[in-house]
Amino acid sequence: MKVRNIVKNVPENLTAEVIEKISEVKDVRIERIISKGHSSPKNFWYDQCRNEFVMVMRGRAKIQFMGEPKPTIMSKGDYLIIPPHVKHRVEWTDDGTETVWLAMYF
Repeated sequence: MKVRNIVKNVPENLTAEVIEKISEVKDVRIERIISKGHSSPKNFWYDQCRNEFVMVMRGRAKIQFMGEPKPTIMSKGDYLIIPPHVKHRVEWTDDGTETVWLAMYF
C-alpha cells in the first residue's frame, strides 16, 4: 500500500482544470479535482444521475444551485452532498491558489 496526499503534487500549469480518478469500484467513483480560477462554462449546469459528495480540501469555491437565490461559498474542510438531478454549477474558484476538491459519486 502506498500512502498518498490529496493536496500534494499539484501540477504547476493549470490552464485547464485537472480531474484525476483516485478509485472506481462498482457504483462508486472517487476523484481529485484541481481548479485555479476555473468555473463552469456559461449557461452550463451539472445534472448528474448519482449522489455527489464534494469537499474542498484546499482553496475556495462558489457553487450555485438552480433555483436558489444565493450561491454557496465553500472553504477548506467544507463539504456538500448533492442529490441526483439537483442542477448546480461552479461560479468560481480562487484564482490566487489552487482549489483541491475530493469528489465521490455514488
